[in-house]
Amino acid sequence: MLSTGRLLRATKLLCDFKTIEGTKKCSFHMYAVNNSSRLRNYVLRRKQQPVAIGFVNFASSDAAAESTANATSQAPVFTTPDISATTGGIPELSATPPELLNTVVENVGRFGGEASLQSIGLGSSSPVGLVQQALEFLHVGMDLPWWGAIAAGTLVIRICVFPLVIMSQRNAAKMNNNSPEMQAIQLKMSEARERGDRLDAARYAQEMMEFMKTKGLNPLKNMVVPLCQAPFFVSMFMGIRGMANAPVESFREGGLWWFVDLTLPDQFYLLPLITSATLALTVEVGTDMGRLNSSNMGMAKYILRAMPVIIFPFTMNFPSGVLVYWCSTNFISLFQVAILRIPTVRDYFKIDRIIKFERRLFQSRRKALLVE
Repeated sequence: MLSTGRLLRATKLLCDFKTIEGTKKCSFHMYAVNNSSRLRNYVLRRKQQPVAIGFVNFASSDAAAESTANATSQAPVFTTPDISATTGGIPELSATPPELLNTVVENVGRFGGEASLQSIGLGSSSPVGLVQQALEFLHVGMDLPWWGAIAAGTLVIRICVFPLVIMSQRNAAKMNNNSPEMQAIQLKMSEARERGDRLDAARYAQEMMEFMKTKGLNPLKNMVVPLCQAPFFVSMFMGIRGMANAPVESFREGGLWWFVDLTLPDQFYLLPLITSATLALTVEVGTDMGRLNSSNMGMAKYILRAMPVIIFPFTMNFPSGVLVYWCSTNFISLFQVAILRIPTVRDYFKIDRIIKFERRLFQSRRKALLVE
């Protein structure tokens, strides 16, 4: 009993067991308790469990090879059935239908393999991008050349604005036909202001407002058409210029006659000349509509006449595509002005006939008011 207690003070016991296949080693790890009491050591020997038991197998190479061979011999063998024997061989792929092939070739030849505007950074959701998308639709969807797409887009815009042109012409005709009465009230109001009579000036101003309200006159209606056309003009101008500067490759062959390349300025300066000439002609014909016949609009008339000369140096360096748009809108404006001068057309749109007043009449009335 005492010798057994002394032996239990060892911290490790090793036991070797021999087997047929190899050697197994078993090691028992126990906690040693530093207590001199023999009874306590005996209790530890009876109750404490080993912390870890580790086994290491060392199998011989012959046994491993034998087990591998047995596993291989017991593995199932899979065989692939012969499909060709049952189905008569793998069927060949069917050829492409000739109708589909012809359609693909035709579409590729029509569109020329053009890249979309979005692929080159154009055609966004802004007003300029929407204009570019509309031109692309006319070019691709309607199969129009680029110069035709620009002209067609300009025509669509001017048709949409045409009701505003009719409204402006009606108001301009009324303003012209009632200009003598308006001039008389205006002179009285100016004379009262020169005398310092604020009461009479306010009374004449109220009389002018009542007269214009009775006749249905509004000077702001004459500005509706320019204000509405300005956003369209700027969007078309910037959109076409962006397509020319990108450039859209098909723009290089989208022109006509001497301006085949729409990305370059006109080397013969014919498009700038046509633009300036049509603008000057539109101003001359349009001013005969009676809006600029009064004496206080003489300076504006001269400024409008000088505009074609002023813009010519700037248009010389514009891309041909931009000038195609500008020429198109000038021709359409000239056509509208010429059509609206026909009496039958004016009667159809309920536009009053223009009454031409001599300038002497205004001068005589002004002198009479000054004498009074």
